[in-house]
Amino acid sequence: MAQYSAELDGVFVALADPTRRAVVRHLGRGPKSVGDLAREFPMALPSFMKHVRTLETHGLIRTTKTGRVRTCVLNRERFGILDDWLAEQRRIWEERTDRLEQFVTDQEDSTP
Repeated sequence: MAQYSAELDGVFVALADPTRRAVVRHLGRGPKSVGDLAREFPMALPSFMKHVRTLETHGLIRTTKTGRVRTCVLNRERFGILDDWLAEQRRIWEERTDRLEQFVTDQEDSTP
């Protein structure tokens, strides 16, 4: 459970920054070179590379280098950890709202 929690925390950390979320959106359309991605953002390449490293460290993207070109690819499987967490949260909140609805309904039925 601790490993799952640490992995989930890392994914949320990686997605907490708007630049990194934008990179993920761009890569959702297909692989791109770091240079192509970096052109979209008003920052120096070394600063942009920190974002790429964070996404790669937390498993959201993979990079490969061919010659002088580093290409980024979205690791779609990694987003499964988010899907699992969101499904669990949805289940918890649906159960809570179901209990609240039952409580309100029981209160209405028991009033004279």
